[in-house]
Amino acid sequence: MEKVAFVFPGQGSQYVGMGWDLYETYPEVRALFDEADRILGFSLSKLCFEGPQEELDDTINTQPAVFAMSVACLETLQGRFSVNPLFVAGHSLGEYTALVAAGGLDFAAGLKLVRERGRVMKEAGELNPGAMAAIIGLDAETLEGICQEASIPFPASSIQIANYNSPGQIVISGHKEALERALELARGRGARRVIPLAVSIASHSPLMRPAAEAFASVVAQVDFHPPRVPVVANATARPITTVAEIRDELVEQLTSTVRWVESIQYIIAQGATTFVEIGPKNVLTGLIGRIDKSVRTVNVGDAAGIEVGAEMLRHSSQGMQWQDH
Repeated sequence: MEKVAFVFPGQGSQYVGMGWDLYETYPEVRALFDEADRILGFSLSKLCFEGPQEELDDTINTQPAVFAMSVACLETLQGRFSVNPLFVAGHSLGEYTALVAAGGLDFAAGLKLVRERGRVMKEAGELNPGAMAAIIGLDAETLEGICQEASIPFPASSIQIANYNSPGQIVISGHKEALERALELARGRGARRVIPLAVSIASHSPLMRPAAEAFASVVAQVDFHPPRVPVVANATARPITTVAEIRDELVEQLTSTVRWVESIQYIIAQGATTFVEIGPKNVLTGLIGRIDKSVRTVNVGDAAGIEVGAEMLRHSSQGMQWQDH
């Protein structure tokens, strides 16, 4: 029998039109998006289905949109075949959907929380504009040294590694001028590609400290529950299992590095053989394939994916071999 882990995407996976086929096909998705519209006081569903892209890409909207879409996929999949995953994990924003999957956070509370997360991050970005870039083809040790060297002239606003996404793909984040210097150093030391990201918010960097301070008081008021399934945390790449650990993680996560490679390696070391990515697009499926080619990956991000994923889980539970699609 396969041992399954659920993973959930973060910002960057959004696209105009996401969720429309689910909304048209499944009554429970229609109810969920209608609830989201009511809670937020505006039509999140219309923004997801019709855009415009620029408005959907604004972090204050992106975060509730990706969260709602991912929960819709999760609930629809579990409604067709319920499975208890070995672990759950989410990439940055995706950690909130992971908490919902683990029973640690209710949908309504989570939706309000990610909307507020988007707001405080946007404000922090306006106060201290930063930048992010993906570096392809340098090892982690080399890039860590580059970040330290590039930060020396800007000690109050340094840069750091934001995401260890996969071997050879690392994202850096922070002060704009320091980051530009880091990109020059990376090119000079053999990076295959240097890709500035189209963002003005330096996620997972010291520039998010004002957001973390503001967000801490919000997190303190949310009614979390002890998760039924271990949630592998971004900041530590280890499971969190208590409400106190959840609160600490969600605040620390804003300024700390997303240790995605370590998180996936930890889950595999505990016996997981299949990863089901639940949410829009298939970014994590690609990253996991580069981290460890021996595990299976399945993406559940639209109506067709729901049915394929449910059938695969059903076969897996019967000890049957999974069919690749």
